[in-house]
Amino acid sequence: MMEYDVVTVGSATVDLFADTDSELIKIDTRTTHEELIAYPLGSKILIHDLNMTTGGGGTNTAVAFATLGLKTAFLGKIGEDENGEFIVHQLEKSGVDFIGGHGGFSGVSIILNSIEDDRTILAFKGANNELHLDEIPEFEAKWLYVASMLGESFDSVEELVHRTQAKVAYNPSSYQAKLGYEALKPMIDYVYLLIVNREEACQILGLRHQERIDIEQLLTQLRALGPELVVITDGPNGAHLYDGKTHYYGRPHDGLSIAETTGAGDAFSSSFVGGLILEYDLEKALDIGMTNAESVIRYRGAKNKLLSLDEVMTAIAEQPRPLTQTPLMSANAGSN
Repeated sequence: MMEYDVVTVGSATVDLFADTDSELIKIDTRTTHEELIAYPLGSKILIHDLNMTTGGGGTNTAVAFATLGLKTAFLGKIGEDENGEFIVHQLEKSGVDFIGGHGGFSGVSIILNSIEDDRTILAFKGANNELHLDEIPEFEAKWLYVASMLGESFDSVEELVHRTQAKVAYNPSSYQAKLGYEALKPMIDYVYLLIVNREEACQILGLRHQERIDIEQLLTQLRALGPELVVITDGPNGAHLYDGKTHYYGRPHDGLSIAETTGAGDAFSSSFVGGLILEYDLEKALDIGMTNAESVIRYRGAKNKLLSLDEVMTAIAEQPRPLTQTPLMSANAGSN
């Protein structure tokens, strides 16, 4: 039977990064702020630079784990097409085994970069939504990292999570978070670590006006749902971790140069879990995650430039990160 440090489950795509002279429109009302990438209707838009890489939460995190030196496999579904061959080839180059299914058309994402270094993604899920339970092979792993899966794939992964002996880290997407806790309960009940951003935390808990909700309230309420560990990322405001006793907070370094933000969340989440697999303490694992994410956003592409463990430790030593610990009472502490 195949044995791994970690198996990642999630989507695999071919990512096309398109740089254009897009315009950014900002809309402010009394209650909302929205930014839109705009293109003139009926015009032919020139692409100044076009790059093709692999992406998707499953492959992004798998490559991050492997780069840290962990024995890694990716479980998902790719198409029987040239894009599928490209995905498998790129995984092999990174030292990742592919142990999933084949069929249909591979997923594709078109990333439209804005003039302010953020992006909008056009996503075609394709085979990613069609992973059948009988396409999941037998394997052993210390950890199972579950990224977003939709459709039939979600049902198959839910069954896998129920029967695995591995520790489960779950990083749902906004698609899933919008469904709310009751829809995700069969998954969350089996999760050791839940990783979400601030908006997703509010969506899972059914809370509105996320900007008004205290982060510690979100941490305690999410952990009360069952996970041993809860992580909430908050974009440029940093990352928060809660283990039922202590609230750990990591602040980003100042003056970061940002080339493109795609993949930063995957880099953080997988590198944090990688730190746990490598048996670092919670504070060091949080630093490892943030350091790798900050490296990725300096380059174009979801996997550029992921750091090896030695490179991460060198970066941490050269630029220490402000990290704080605050005692925090569990939401269900003292209950009978």
